[in-house]
Amino acid sequence: MPSTKVVAPLKDELDIVIPTMRNLDFLETWRPFFGQYHLIIVQDGDPSKTIHVPEGFDYDLYNRNDINRILGPKATCISFMDSACRCFGFLVSKKNYIFTIDDDCFVAKDPSGQDINALAQHIQNLLTPATPFFFNTLYDPYREGADFVRGYPLSLREGKPTVVSHGLWLNNPDYDAPTQLVKPLERNTRYVDAVQTIPMGNLFPMCGMNLAFDRELIGAAMYFGLMCVGQPIGGYGDLWAGWCTKVIADHFRFGVKTGLPYIWHRKASSPFVNMKKEYVGLYWQEEVIPFFQSVEFPRECTTVQKCYIELSKMVRERLAHLDPYFQTLADAMVTWIEAWDELNSVAAAPVPVDKKDASSSADTMESESWYSYYIEPCLGRIRIDNMSKRSSQRFHYTKLYQYDK
Repeated sequence: MPSTKVVAPLKDELDIVIPTMRNLDFLETWRPFFGQYHLIIVQDGDPSKTIHVPEGFDYDLYNRNDINRILGPKATCISFMDSACRCFGFLVSKKNYIFTIDDDCFVAKDPSGQDINALAQHIQNLLTPATPFFFNTLYDPYREGADFVRGYPLSLREGKPTVVSHGLWLNNPDYDAPTQLVKPLERNTRYVDAVQTIPMGNLFPMCGMNLAFDRELIGAAMYFGLMCVGQPIGGYGDLWAGWCTKVIADHFRFGVKTGLPYIWHRKASSPFVNMKKEYVGLYWQEEVIPFFQSVEFPRECTTVQKCYIELSKMVRERLAHLDPYFQTLADAMVTWIEAWDELNSVAAAPVPVDKKDASSSADTMESESWYSYYIEPCLGRIRIDNMSKRSSQRFHYTKLYQYDK
């Protein structure tokens, strides 16, 4: 662990959300990196159980009794006995950004043996633009030491706001239960020093154990569904949230990144238990994924909430034939948005929807009013180099995560 104090970027603008059923001793390994942030702990399971949190952390802890008290009848949209309960933390947070991590995830080391400040890398990913319209073969062009390669359109180099940063795992990879059972000893030891934007129109399997997102821009879509107790499925909450979030992000021309940072995952769950939770999902996903691949929102969907309500209607109409569960899920999606609006009472500002072809130069945000209204607030601390000094427009992240001496 670093012996010097770590600067905490966005410490007043970001909450760390942790779902748990056990004591949080794992936080000791994260103290140098999490110690200056506010934690939201969502206690799953028996609310009478006392969860031990190491001293010195600033946190709020919510159990099922608190969820019922705060949400009333709407508490039915929050899962029980599943890590999907974490989305309650997203709901009650008042910060612009969220980082969520599981309690079996620890600080990883990079190939040089240095501890990885996963949170700082997530912040860097979120505060630099994404490139969803055109793939840069040198990965993230906004990282130090990288740039846009020859042939990358100049008109697309200013990028789009990044709303999701999806991190990866060393040691135990995020395999489904059948893969865990046939490869019980397999471990991920490959550290790939890369961040890339997931192209527009492509879905991905989002894992919630090492994830950050822009709550202000996409938070209302980060609903992990109804999982486990009382439901025929569990363990699919993060996947569901990822598919919903990605199609909505595509609608608004937002970007989603995956790759760095890595965490060290010591899997605490049993593959046999996971198989019982996941098995129907293995069948359903063969139809659910084509469903999401076909989703298109009308232009009238100018907020994330409107998109999510529209998506709930599509779920009800096009997935209910699989199982009555999807009718229940569609109802819960509506309840989630009602709860979101109730706890976040400031009306959502409409997001301009640009339906032009992604390769068109007209899609490069030439309008100064669009830029000042939308891009500048989104990118916060990013500074833009003067175009007269560079051949292409670049965004640079101010390195706030270096160690203080």
